[in-house]
Amino acid sequence: MRLRRKRLLIRAVRKSTELTSVQDHTRAIARDDILLVCTMRNEQIRLPFFLQYYRDMGIGHFLFVDNGSDDGSVDYLRGMKDVSIWQTNASYRRAGFGVDWMNYLKRKYAHGHWVLVADPDEFFVYPFSDTRPIRALTDWLDNSEIRSFGAMLIDVYPKGRIDAEPYQAGQDPLEIAHWFDSGNYTITRNQKYTNLWIQGGPRSRGFFPDEPEKAPALNKIPLVKWDRRYAYVSSTHMLLPRGLNRVYEEGGGEKASGVLLHAKFLDTFGAKAAEELQRSEHYAASVEYKAYADRLKDDPQLWCKWSERYINWRQLEILGLMSKGNWA
Repeated sequence: MRLRRKRLLIRAVRKSTELTSVQDHTRAIARDDILLVCTMRNEQIRLPFFLQYYRDMGIGHFLFVDNGSDDGSVDYLRGMKDVSIWQTNASYRRAGFGVDWMNYLKRKYAHGHWVLVADPDEFFVYPFSDTRPIRALTDWLDNSEIRSFGAMLIDVYPKGRIDAEPYQAGQDPLEIAHWFDSGNYTITRNQKYTNLWIQGGPRSRGFFPDEPEKAPALNKIPLVKWDRRYAYVSSTHMLLPRGLNRVYEEGGGEKASGVLLHAKFLDTFGAKAAEELQRSEHYAASVEYKAYADRLKDDPQLWCKWSERYINWRQLEILGLMSKGNWA
C-alpha cells in the first residue's frame, strides 16, 4: 500500500503538467482556511448557487480544475478573489477520472488544511449544518483527533418528469429535486482498502434494475485534514493511508458522519448525459452514462410511493443515513 500511494503521488506530479493556471489566488489562502476542491466541465448554470452554498458554510478558498468547458464557466469565475482556477483539455479518464489533478493541487496547496471535495451538483450536509458553520465540525474533529469524515451520497430527484421544471442559475436545486430514497441500499466492506461500499437508491432501481452491482458507488470520504503524503485512490471513495477510510464504527455505537445531497436529476441532465456518453471519459467505458441514455428514451420517473421528501439533517439521522455520533 505504501508503494501504491507513492505511485499515485508520482503520477499526480506528472499529470500536473496538463494543468494550466488561469487564475491563481492561492497566496490569499489563510493558514486556517477550509478549502474546497472541484473538478468540473460545463457547469456554469450551477456555479452561482454552488458558490453561495459553500461560502455560507464557511469555505475559505475554492480550487477548480476546469476540464475543457465551453459554456463560460471559467469566465464566470474570473475575478473572484476566493477562487483559483486551472484548466486542461487532457483526458479526464487518463487522469484517474480527475483524481491525479486533485491529488496534485491538494499536495501543493492544501497541506495542513481541512479540504472538502465536491462536484457542482453535490451539497454537503453534516450534523448541525443548519446552525453551525463547517469550522465547528472541523474544530470538533481536530479536538477528537479525527482526520477524515465520511458522507453517503444521496440522490435527490423531482416528482414527475426530470425535465418538467427548468432550473435557473442561482436557484437552490432542492426547490425542484427534493425527494430521495430512504432505504433500498446495500453495504459491503472493501477488504483491500477497509472502506464501506454502498450502492442502491434511485440510480440503481431506475437505471440498473437488472444489474444493481453496476450501479454507482455512494460511499464518500469528502472531508479530510490533508497531508501531502495522502492520496485519493478512486474519486473520493477511498484514500491511502488506509486508516483514513475507517469513517465508520467497528466496535459498536456510531461515528459522526454526513451526506452529500446529489442534485444530478434536473432538466439539464439529459444534455449532460448525452455529452458525457459521447466523450466516453467516465469509469468502465462510461457504462453509467450508457444506462442513462438508454433509460432516458423511456422518460423514466424516479419518484415512487416509497420516496421521502427531504426536510433536514435530523430527518436523515432518524432514517440512519447519517449520524451526529458523540458530537453534541
